[in-house]
Amino acid sequence: MIFKAVRTLCFFLCPLLSFVQESNYLISTSIPSELRQDANAVVRFDQTQIVLESFDKMKITERRIVTVLNGEGAEHINAYIHYDENVKIKELEATIYDAFGKKIKRIKEKDFRDVSAVDGATLYSDSRVKYLDYTPVQYPYTVELNSEIVTNNTAFIPWFYPVGGYYLSVENSIYQITNPTNLKLRFREFNMGNYEVDKQIDGGNYKFTIKNSEVIEPESHSPLFSNIAPKVMFASNSFHLEGVSGEVENWKDFGKWMYDHLLADTQFLPDETINEVKALVEGKNTIEDKAKVIYKYVQNKTRYISVQVGIGGWKPFDAIEVDRLGYGDCKALTNYTMALLKAVGVESYYSVVFAGNSQKNIVDDFASIQGNHVILNIPIDEENVWLECTSQKLPFGFIGDFTDDRDVLVVTPEGGLIKRTKKYGFDENTQLSKAECHILPDGGLKIKSEIISKGIQYDNKYYLDFAADRDIDQVYKKRWSYLNGLKIDKYDIQNDKDSIQFKEVIEMQTAAYGNQIGERMLVAPNIMNRNTYIPDRYRNRNLPLVVKRGFVDRDEIKVHLPEGYKLEGLPENQVVTSKFGTYKSEIIKISDTTLLYKRELVLKDFEFEKEEYKNFRDFYKTVTKLDNSKIALKCSRRSGFGMCVKSHRACQSPVPLPD
Repeated sequence: MIFKAVRTLCFFLCPLLSFVQESNYLISTSIPSELRQDANAVVRFDQTQIVLESFDKMKITERRIVTVLNGEGAEHINAYIHYDENVKIKELEATIYDAFGKKIKRIKEKDFRDVSAVDGATLYSDSRVKYLDYTPVQYPYTVELNSEIVTNNTAFIPWFYPVGGYYLSVENSIYQITNPTNLKLRFREFNMGNYEVDKQIDGGNYKFTIKNSEVIEPESHSPLFSNIAPKVMFASNSFHLEGVSGEVENWKDFGKWMYDHLLADTQFLPDETINEVKALVEGKNTIEDKAKVIYKYVQNKTRYISVQVGIGGWKPFDAIEVDRLGYGDCKALTNYTMALLKAVGVESYYSVVFAGNSQKNIVDDFASIQGNHVILNIPIDEENVWLECTSQKLPFGFIGDFTDDRDVLVVTPEGGLIKRTKKYGFDENTQLSKAECHILPDGGLKIKSEIISKGIQYDNKYYLDFAADRDIDQVYKKRWSYLNGLKIDKYDIQNDKDSIQFKEVIEMQTAAYGNQIGERMLVAPNIMNRNTYIPDRYRNRNLPLVVKRGFVDRDEIKVHLPEGYKLEGLPENQVVTSKFGTYKSEIIKISDTTLLYKRELVLKDFEFEKEEYKNFRDFYKTVTKLDNSKIALKCSRRSGFGMCVKSHRACQSPVPLPD
């Protein structure tokens, strides 16, 4: 027994003692040159020690030494600790060293900033954070942080996540778990193949070490950082969460635990509310029609506000309280909607998701506390409808890029299921633009356009329905930034929530569109939807090529030529076909004075090896070139260009917009 205790002590302390003996904060000589290359910060030493003293008690000790090389590197210090009634801080101290390794400041726990851990949108919370508030005199400098906390929430075993972001290199990162009571632990490794990793498993003890990890640089159209950075997840089959114990091995067990301990006793409603919603759905015969009525009822009655108290922010407020108060967070509003649907005979399921447009998945084969948001699942026949219950604005069944196309945990009374949310395919993310444009003899332009957007393109625009006029004006001027001096005369926005399409009718003008050269005027026929984006260039691409969301843009623009001008020649139709998508454009001559410009750009969603990136960039370069190509108009009056302009100004009233 004594030998085992000594062995465990060495397992933990030897790396720490070794580093203490060899510590050198003289930055110029102590950091290998390859770790300084392109780095904003270098993690010199990061040791996390976790002791699972029992299924309901865990101690976490950390020593972290980070050298900050410039102003962008401070975000990697990570000098903060979250705490609440169930997380107690035992030690918290930081020491600052200058570039020569000289200690310049020691900061004790009482000198850390102590603030609420949530923003102003939170009604109340028992979660707080202490963080280091230090302004450096000069760069580089080094921060050493020592901390220790004790908690009875063993459901949240910290993960090994040694590389915390882009432009961060890691000299030495050590993660250790000791498990004296032999709790049954599970772990899952991700993206470890390209790193110098040492893994040791000794009975209930686990140790992972990564050394000499060089900088990862961000690249356009690459995978999520979490999908390329090394990570090890840990979970205990037996755990404790704010007074509630659990025993799970898989998602079915975990979902059953969540339903029984977090949801089952929270869905009671007042009789008057039940009678009210039953009356509202009277005459509605389908599940979808009833669900639409209830969703609208929730949107009109409630508002979102964060509430993070109780069982770690995981247990929703009772539905009866949400009904009384008229507000709640994602958990409470989802649970309330589920209770209302149940009252009218519609089954629905509380679903945990990683929200955000990054499309991060719940890991489908590793049951543990995951996710940061809750939505609602309604099975209808063979399909799944997903509801975002925190929004008063979104249409029924539309979740947009916040929670689309990712694996989520669906909690049922029988247990948990992994389902995938709605994917908006490239052919659903459409924008159809139609416009009638008059080019004036002096190079000015008048436009009346109609734009209809669906899918994720709807998601990108529907907020304009609630925006102020001045903000909308700025959005349109930014959208058509290539139209110099653009003036928005009038607009009408129609947000059709039933068909989930967003319609914009816009009238606008600019005094400087045509480029006049002698008796000719050069104009770009693509007036409404000109691509100006070209992906960044990389001499040595390192990461795979990923396009998360494709789209289809179709444009039809009727172009009325300026009085006194004729088209010199009709350009050829353009067709570009690639594995990434297609581009088509053509100009049809309707009459001597009217042209029809038609364009279609299709970009698919895909993932390719890094070698394809240059071809992808070339595709965009070609699209941009064709979108910006010009046609030549020649003044047909004998007296030339000057008479064209003079005649227009003297004899013509401003060209009216079409009815």
